[in-house]
Amino acid sequence: MVYETGNRTVDESVAKVLDGDQLDRTEALALIAQPVEDLAPAADAVRAHFGDGTVDACSIVNAKAGNCAEDCGFCAQSVHFDTGIDTYDFLDPEEILAAAKRAERDGAQRFGIVVAEKGVSKEKRPDEWADVLRAIRLVRDETDVEIDASLGILTEEEAEILADEGINHYNHNIETSPRYFPEIVSTHRFEDRVKTLERAKAAGMDLCAGVILGMGEAPTDRVDAVLALRDIGISSLPVNILNPVARTALGDELGSSADITTEEIIKTIAVYRLLLPDVRVRLTGGREVNLDKDEQHLPFEAGADGILTGDYLTTEGQSPGDDIEIVERAGLRPNMEANEFDPEVVKSRSKGVTDGVAESATAGGDTELDD
Repeated sequence: MVYETGNRTVDESVAKVLDGDQLDRTEALALIAQPVEDLAPAADAVRAHFGDGTVDACSIVNAKAGNCAEDCGFCAQSVHFDTGIDTYDFLDPEEILAAAKRAERDGAQRFGIVVAEKGVSKEKRPDEWADVLRAIRLVRDETDVEIDASLGILTEEEAEILADEGINHYNHNIETSPRYFPEIVSTHRFEDRVKTLERAKAAGMDLCAGVILGMGEAPTDRVDAVLALRDIGISSLPVNILNPVARTALGDELGSSADITTEEIIKTIAVYRLLLPDVRVRLTGGREVNLDKDEQHLPFEAGADGILTGDYLTTEGQSPGDDIEIVERAGLRPNMEANEFDPEVVKSRSKGVTDGVAESATAGGDTELDD
């Protein structure tokens, strides 16, 4: 396959990727400075070459909300910020199963169990750990969705147990580059997150790990973050866009808008596709508030091929039916490898035609998958 835009930097990078070679940091930084009208279609061509024309949908449940001791500057669930969210301990596993069944009904291929804390600890909170395992088993045995988890920092033993229980992807976002991470979090280190990802991978789980754009980072940080993830070896890259929450550190600093433009979002997605040609690049939290409704298809025309559908952790998303329409507008179709469903039924349900407005597949939501 030969792809040419007339932009030498873009064309040479595409040719290299299609030949099976990796782009280096210098090439990635050159790409992110190129015009979006050259980058986006080039990344879409790479997605078409390596992908299957589908968009993979995941959904999450906020299984434990608030009272997190960490000070992540974006997070409404941190005890360091008085954001007024509802807080609760780990949900009854039956409630988590119900959320998974709603997600399955609404077309999700995977379902993530998420907690707001530094880490679910087998040793320090054995009762909670037992409930986590019970919830995993219920979802595993009573649905067809693939089970993911975002439970914070893990020990080697905990990672091995989760893998044995059938967790497919372990989510633990690195948020930003190693350089910029201390500007966002002070209560743990970038390296702590990397160690958990390495333990999860060594135990046999695939990795879902990503970033938050628009926190004041430079374009170089956006590139360096994903190069770090490429080195670790991920199969799903959630790309969150900051939805600043009032009374968090970043909410106070940035106000109501993320520090990133629509053009920068699209260009970053495109560069991520070129750096990770065979990874699901997943558009996740904050897209609804940072992209107009008639712009939300653009990331899927710039290399994205995954989506987080439904609500987030402490903020609302949009309906699964609306998400399917966005995917189809980009000329793609929903993935049905794990969960066969009728997209038209999902769209009708979301509009209240079939059985009323679709219930949320989550219980709460923040701008990202984990804390």
